[in-house]
Amino acid sequence: MSRLAFLGPRATFTEQAVRRLPESEGAELVPSTTTTAALAAVRAGEADAACVPFENSVEGGVPAVLDALVADPPLVIVREVLLAVRFALMARPGAAADEIRTVASHPHGEAQTRHWLAANLPKAAVLMSSSTAEAAAQVARGEVDAAVAAPIAAATHGLEILSDDIADTAAAVTRFVLVRPPCPPPPPTGADRTTLAATTENRPGALLGVLTELAVRGIDLTRIESRPIKDQRDEYWFHLDCRGHVAQPAMGEALAALHRRCLRVRYLGSYGRDPEGGGVVAGASGGAEPVNGNGEDRFAAAAAWLDGVRAGTLA
Repeated sequence: MSRLAFLGPRATFTEQAVRRLPESEGAELVPSTTTTAALAAVRAGEADAACVPFENSVEGGVPAVLDALVADPPLVIVREVLLAVRFALMARPGAAADEIRTVASHPHGEAQTRHWLAANLPKAAVLMSSSTAEAAAQVARGEVDAAVAAPIAAATHGLEILSDDIADTAAAVTRFVLVRPPCPPPPPTGADRTTLAATTENRPGALLGVLTELAVRGIDLTRIESRPIKDQRDEYWFHLDCRGHVAQPAMGEALAALHRRCLRVRYLGSYGRDPEGGGVVAGASGGAEPVNGNGEDRFAAAAAWLDGVRAGTLA
C-alpha cells in the first residue's frame, strides 16, 4: 500500500484535493503538520508522495512549498488538481458573532477573507495557524473563539457555521500538486505544464536572457515568481510555469538552453494541466503547441537537416 502525505490535520482543503487524485485509491493518507513536513516525509522515504498547496489564484505561490522544492534531495511534480476554495466562519455551538474576539486561520485563508473579517469582525484579533483545519481544532479546544476554514471542518470538530461563503473573491481557486522523488514524467497529454526554477548571475539583462530562451522557441510562460535564496543576499530563485511537456522538442531545447545559461536550473516536473483550470485539449484552438516555426514537426525537420549538414550530405 502506498503512503500519501498531505497538509493536515483532517478536513483541510489539501485532504479534499488529495482524495480527488487517482493515486489516493487504496493508499494510506498520512496527515502532516506543515507542507515542509509533508515534503520531508517523501525525502525521508516515509511517504511515497505528498500532496501540498502550490498556488492560489488570489495570493499566488505558497512560499514554504516553493522554497522546499528547490532544496535537496530533488523532488518532482507529477500531477496537479485545482480546487475551488470556499470558506466559512465557525465557532463552538451557542457562540454569537458579537462575542468573537479571536479568529484563527491559515495565512492564505486570512488573506482571502481579510476584507470580510475587517467589515464584520472589526474588533477580533486574527491569528495565524498551520492550516485551516488546525484553526478549527483550536476553536474546539477553546484556544480561540472562531476559525475561518472549509465547511467540512465544522462537522469534523463539532462546530457551528456562523457565516458561509465569506471569501473576498468568490471565484478563488487553489492549485495543489502531487510530489514524488525524481521519476520519468507522465506521458504528454496535449495540455501539459512544465514547472522549473532557475538562478542567474546578478547582472543587467540576465532575466531577460532566460525569458528570451523561452520566447524564441514559442514557449508560453504562464507564471513567474521570485523567492530569495536564504544564504545569499540579493540572489533569487525564479520559479516558472510553462505550457508544454519536456518530451516536446521545443521545451526540451529550451531547458537545455537554460541549463547552459543559468547558474542553476531545477526541473520540477512536466504533468497534465487540470481541465478545471482551463487546460487546453490537444488540437483545440489556442492550444499549447508552439507556432511560428516552433512546432514539433519543424523541430524534427530542423534536427534532420542539421544531422545532414554535420554528415556532409546537405548544405
